[in-house]
Amino acid sequence: MSTSQDLAPFLDRVDYPLYVVTVRAPDAEMSGCLAGFVTQCSIDPPNFLVCVSKVNHTLSVAERSSGMGLHLLGADQVDLARLFGEESGDRVDKFASVDWRLGSTGAPLLVESAVGLEGQILGHFSVGDHEAFLMRAVRAVAGGHGGILTYRTAPPLHPGHPA
Repeated sequence: MSTSQDLAPFLDRVDYPLYVVTVRAPDAEMSGCLAGFVTQCSIDPPNFLVCVSKVNHTLSVAERSSGMGLHLLGADQVDLARLFGEESGDRVDKFASVDWRLGSTGAPLLVESAVGLEGQILGHFSVGDHEAFLMRAVRAVAGGHGGILTYRTAPPLHPGHPA
């Protein structure tokens, strides 16, 4: 079995955008987290894989949700990355300090981002220490933030739960 050290030549070069994932369960409980493991996996239909850590508060809410918000962060949105990446939803109401709207899928959508996408959750499955959610995109809304905040351009972030 390979270790992180064995994979370092590859992993040290990989960079990826940072996203905020938001969900709302039928009982109105909301949660959101910072995610880096996100990719488009189909053009037609427009599907995305969104991976959420299994130790993250957002997982239990996402498993009960039918819709998901996916927000690409602008280069200047470090504070939003800190809020959704360093705070834990089981201790802090992250939505109390941001402007958001309820989307057509039932997902809470952040007003401030580079671009927001909402979609229907089609299913989910384990991919190791993360749960992968298959999301069918239904609507995108451009935001007012330029650039893209990435794993490499963001300052060190300290997760609300161990990764």
